[in-house]
Amino acid sequence: MAGSPLARVKGLYASGARGAGRLLTKVGVLGEDPPPRDQKLKHWAFSLTRAHDSLAIAELDVPWWTYEAIGKVEAWLAARAEPARAFEWGSGASTLWLAKRVGSITTVEHHRGFATHIAPTLAEHPNITSLVVEPVETPSPKVPSAKEGHKGLDFADYVAAIEGVEGPFDLIVIDGRAREACLRAALPHLADDGLIVFDNTRRKRYRQAMAAAPVSVERTTGLTPTLPYPDETSLLRTR
Repeated sequence: MAGSPLARVKGLYASGARGAGRLLTKVGVLGEDPPPRDQKLKHWAFSLTRAHDSLAIAELDVPWWTYEAIGKVEAWLAARAEPARAFEWGSGASTLWLAKRVGSITTVEHHRGFATHIAPTLAEHPNITSLVVEPVETPSPKVPSAKEGHKGLDFADYVAAIEGVEGPFDLIVIDGRAREACLRAALPHLADDGLIVFDNTRRKRYRQAMAAAPVSVERTTGLTPTLPYPDETSLLRTR
């Protein structure tokens, strides 16, 4: 996948954005420290210099969701009487952001190399439990991923990782692979008043999965840290 056209485009964009950020910082256009998040446009502009770098994004104290979703989830967590228990498919900046705001979080990552990269930082937070469940190569995947470069990989064990962690969960984040299957797997493990964060829901297959599920959907669309275009993060509650 690393050599795919899409991956090369993303790599070129990320390196270019970070280089531009270093230059703008050097000449004094950008400061050394990020603006407050409530200065959304300035914070977003600053975040572009951290493109496709989860640990650098985490330093901005934001997950990789729309700014509107970030604000809504943060308020929802802060209003709870007890610290939330969270489960997440797809480790990264959101894991570290949530660790500061929930009682505990279990995160599942499919890519061992990335998991190894972020493991030392995750280990600094005792309320994070990090699991690595790699896909299995097979000509007939039970749970495939439509992501480019993932043909012939079965994510059944990855999706089923939630079965091995005691629930229910107040918050479940779907931001990894095989997200349609993750949504189906999440529902039996969500607390009655719980919330699901489903990222990148502009994609047709994700909208179809949400429409087929017994959930209400609140779409938040707009600026997202590090992205040069608007995106969408949806907040789901069981009906």
